[in-house]
Amino acid sequence: MIVCEKCFCDTEIISVIRNKEDIGNCPMCKSKNVHIYDTDKYEDLSIMFDELISIYTPITQLLNSYPKSDTRLLKSELIKNWNIFNRKSEADVYNIITEICKEKYEYNAELFDQPIGIQELYEQDYLAKHSLLTTNSWEDFVDALKTKNRFHTHYINLELLERFCSYIRKPYKAGECFYRCRISTEEGIPMDKMGAPPIEYTTDGRANAKGIRCLYLGDSAETTIYETRAGAYDFVTVGKFKLKKDIIVVDLKRINQISPFIEELDCLEYAINKEHLNKINNEMGRIMRRSDSALDYIPTQYITDFVKSITHNEVAEYAGIEYKSVMHENGYNLAIFNPELFECIDTKIYKIDMIDYRKHVM
Repeated sequence: MIVCEKCFCDTEIISVIRNKEDIGNCPMCKSKNVHIYDTDKYEDLSIMFDELISIYTPITQLLNSYPKSDTRLLKSELIKNWNIFNRKSEADVYNIITEICKEKYEYNAELFDQPIGIQELYEQDYLAKHSLLTTNSWEDFVDALKTKNRFHTHYINLELLERFCSYIRKPYKAGECFYRCRISTEEGIPMDKMGAPPIEYTTDGRANAKGIRCLYLGDSAETTIYETRAGAYDFVTVGKFKLKKDIIVVDLKRINQISPFIEELDCLEYAINKEHLNKINNEMGRIMRRSDSALDYIPTQYITDFVKSITHNEVAEYAGIEYKSVMHENGYNLAIFNPELFECIDTKIYKIDMIDYRKHVM
């Protein structure tokens, strides 16, 4: 079978296909003049997928106590839980994976054709050592932080969290620009007042506790205007901020989209933590209502403070975190630990003419 770089969205697989330097047309996705991969000619992808697929067990070999509701066909699992294929058709994924792993399919067809599950998801000894939240749930973790111990909890494996952060490093070069919006008057806010507020005016935020300064930025003026939630006929000032030096941030948008084919990654360990990593991703981007308590920020503040504490040779490893914007589709935000890393180089004043409210019945 011939597949191509366009059939996949996983960067590790795309890199392997491009390294073959075979150019042609793809019969699977109809892309033309692209890097292609012949499953009859090469075995690279077979080796990569073998390791991932080996974490699953066919339903006939799972313990009777394993919940049947947690099993699904491999083709469905690869689409639902792994960011590997651009092809979203289960039939296409099935055809691709059985061709790539044809030898494995020949001697273990039920792994591809019958429901499968991950046995270790229900093995307490394994979870205690390899789960991000050990044997706890996300709700247990949140409750412990809110009501039991705010600063030192044994509900989360910080060594494992640090390892996952290392897979989602994102560099930014000096000179790159981001934006910050504040509600203002028609006269606007001066550039020297557009940064993070002084310590005495710092309130609880998604990535900072009260009294700890943090500079919140957006990838575009539009994103940051949405995040400010200005009302109709309000005036806002949008500052353009320029990065002074190279930095690395943790891109939490991708924490549940790490490639399973990274050489040092433990696929099984990553798979059993998928649900917890999704929770972190969702919590970072969750809309906070005016009626919400400052306590609702505590889980993300805890995770952000831990990222901030990671050092290498006594130097902070990360300058901030990046997370998705739920107010502006496809937009994202930065929370920068040291506001002095950016300088405001320009401001513009906007008047909000109209707000488009969308609703649904609860």
